Amino acid sequence: MDILRPPLININGRIYRRNIVKEEPYEEEDDFSYTGPSESKDLTEDETCDLHLIEETDKGYRCAIDVPSVLYKYIIGKKGETRRRLESDTKTSISIPKQGIEGQIVITGAQKSAVSSAVTRVEVLVESFRKKQPFTHFLSFPLNDSKVQEGFQTFKKEVLQQCSQDHGVEESIFQNPAKLHLTIGTMALLNDTEVRKAFDQLQECQSFIRDITEGKPLLLEVTGIEYMNDDPAMVDVLYAKVNVKDGSDRLQVIADRLVEHFVSVGLMLREWDRVKLHGTVMNTLFRKDSTVEDMGGAGRQTTSGREAFDARNILKKFSNYSFGELELNTVQLSQRYSTDCNGYYSSAGSISFS
Repeated sequence: MDILRPPLININGRIYRRNIVKEEPYEEEDDFSYTGPSESKDLTEDETCDLHLIEETDKGYRCAIDVPSVLYKYIIGKKGETRRRLESDTKTSISIPKQGIEGQIVITGAQKSAVSSAVTRVEVLVESFRKKQPFTHFLSFPLNDSKVQEGFQTFKKEVLQQCSQDHGVEESIFQNPAKLHLTIGTMALLNDTEVRKAFDQLQECQSFIRDITEGKPLLLEVTGIEYMNDDPAMVDVLYAKVNVKDGSDRLQVIADRLVEHFVSVGLMLREWDRVKLHGTVMNTLFRKDSTVEDMGGAGRQTTSGREAFDARNILKKFSNYSFGELELNTVQLSQRYSTDCNGYYSSAGSISFS
């Protein structure tokens, strides 16, 4: 790690600098400090906490914070070491629900500043380990219109007829036509409360989306194919290109604005400057797991153990292939590893363009 450029953690608009002070299998030994908009400072017991209500009680002060149960273990630490250290450092008591039970972590102490400091330390610790959780939901533009599905099935049939002799080209690496989509960005939503929060934030985006679309669906054309890496003979992902038929960049603008909004509220991590809009049609990850979701340029996929395929003939013969047109009218909050009654991903909520 570059000590002059330490990792930063965004918690509800506040930026924290993560200072690694000890390398161990358990990262509970990490130390954290708060970095404001224009300066940085160490985290002290005088650190104020303006994101949570700290109540005065008969015995001192109390603050309850929501933390998904899957993250309790990182606050407890190995044999309870992390919680004991936090309590000792801040002179507070930290009460954590039993593992698997959703609830609130309650921090109590004799001094308000001590409780504030403990709350901040717990939040930074939680956000650090949240980044390591696999994503559970993603924002998507569905492309599974019946005409596009039909065009995809024809593409698949013709590729298998004409290119099955090419290395790695086989039926298992094709996308499920009912799940054709564009991924906008991925999120790790670790309990029902966080899913509801994500949907609430999606609803807040509806006004700017309707301003961009003028309250109408976007007519898209799905035409042409492209590949992800530099060598067409060793391809892992082949995707269909998707554009607004009028030639505008409105779809790109909507996707980028959505990511910007969800990053700003701490629900999404920014991986790229712009969303890579593409509809995956072939992916070597499907060879081992047909349920895997394409990250859509919003995250990195592992390439270990993947068998690439030779796409040179496919690119030559189908470079301008038309999958069809569709009217896009929704953004979905989609659940990973799920299927609804239409074969698409189960939805935790959606908004419309019109």
